[in-house]
Amino acid sequence: MKPLCFVLMPFGRKPEGAGRIIDFDAVYSQIIAPGVEAAGMEPIRADQEEIGGSIHKPMFERLMLCDYAIADVTGANPNVYYELGIRHALRPRSTVIIFAENTTLPFDIAAQRGAPYHLDDKGGLTDPEGDRAMIARKLRSAHENLHDDSPLFQMIDGMPRLEVDHAKTDIFRDHVAIAEKYKTALADARKAGVEAVLAVAADPGLADLRNVEAGVIVDLLLSFRAVGTREGCEEMIALHARMPKELQQARLVREQLGFALNRVGRSEEAERVLLDVIKEFGQSSETNGLLGRVYKDLWEMAKGEGRSMEARGYLKRAIAAYRAGFEADWRDAYPGINAVTLMEMQATPDPAQKDLLPVVRYAALQRVRGDEAGVGNYWDQATLLELAVLARDIDAAEEAASAALSVVREPWQPATTARNLRLIREMREGRGEDAAWIAEIEGALHEAETRLKGAAS
Repeated sequence: MKPLCFVLMPFGRKPEGAGRIIDFDAVYSQIIAPGVEAAGMEPIRADQEEIGGSIHKPMFERLMLCDYAIADVTGANPNVYYELGIRHALRPRSTVIIFAENTTLPFDIAAQRGAPYHLDDKGGLTDPEGDRAMIARKLRSAHENLHDDSPLFQMIDGMPRLEVDHAKTDIFRDHVAIAEKYKTALADARKAGVEAVLAVAADPGLADLRNVEAGVIVDLLLSFRAVGTREGCEEMIALHARMPKELQQARLVREQLGFALNRVGRSEEAERVLLDVIKEFGQSSETNGLLGRVYKDLWEMAKGEGRSMEARGYLKRAIAAYRAGFEADWRDAYPGINAVTLMEMQATPDPAQKDLLPVVRYAALQRVRGDEAGVGNYWDQATLLELAVLARDIDAAEEAASAALSVVREPWQPATTARNLRLIREMREGRGEDAAWIAEIEGALHEAETRLKGAAS
């Protein structure tokens, strides 16, 4: 039976002190996980950051019961430091510290014997093979070394040593295996559609969510979102009602509840949920982006029903919500592109649009440039597409549309972009402008939507 190695590290793409944007998921998949496996161990990655930083029982169990641990302290992530502190308090040895080359470490940890991995000035891995070997070597050394690596155990005589009941360790291993089983099943189910996700959700092991890891519950929640149907949103709401109280209060979970409520037409409840999140946690690109979508949908509904004055009010609220989200995090182009697009929808386009457009474009380009393939994900290219349409740059719009269609994965993605382009086109046609070229791009997006729906059925 392989020893378990718990990996403490950030998730997703994060900025780092040297000015780089680091894709920590790539760091995990390309150097940490294979390095752990090369050392003859099984990697387990922390998933609590995705839930909003909440520390639950499984996190403490993993910190306490995993034989080995790796902590990537790049970027001074507070969750990682908190977890590393707990690990050092519980385990005298078998914890390896790594960080991106040229990372400035805080004084309290600078004296610890960590090892750097190698990135270029954009945050891309430059020596994955060497870094994998370094991690494997460090873990093997930790296995063979009988000296303490925890500063607490190094400095304080008589620190009590943790004695773990083997029965508890065996139960823990079973829980880890079960969690991995569900995550694998959900990854496959998302590709097949809502019925497949429902089949996983109906597993007897998920009947009482009090006995299920938080990461599995959140994965199920996001799987229902990923299928992109009204039924999936209804299931998200029902799943939230069954969650343990502490998980219901997590930021990510509340944001997803707001998203689902809005998609099934319960906009007032969605607004209340999202405003409460902003009141508790502050403005953010994610929460404000979801709130902006609530107001955007209400604007479209009021406009379609001829309630023009009411529609004007919702439009202004949508712009304000999206703009606040973009200003909370300039690196996230999503709320920015929505703000500048909706500015175009006013009777007289907002003059602030001219100032925001290049900033949003820069944010989107930075994400594309940080991608090893130089393409980015669908939303990066969809953002560049909308920006080019707003700037009336036909060549750039067609180029971005081609790139977006080459990386599209879910049918709701091109449908969302086509909807936004339609709004711009209709507004310009209403002003007497020729916008037929926009309709051609809409058609290509709808064709992609139809193709992806057919592939999933």
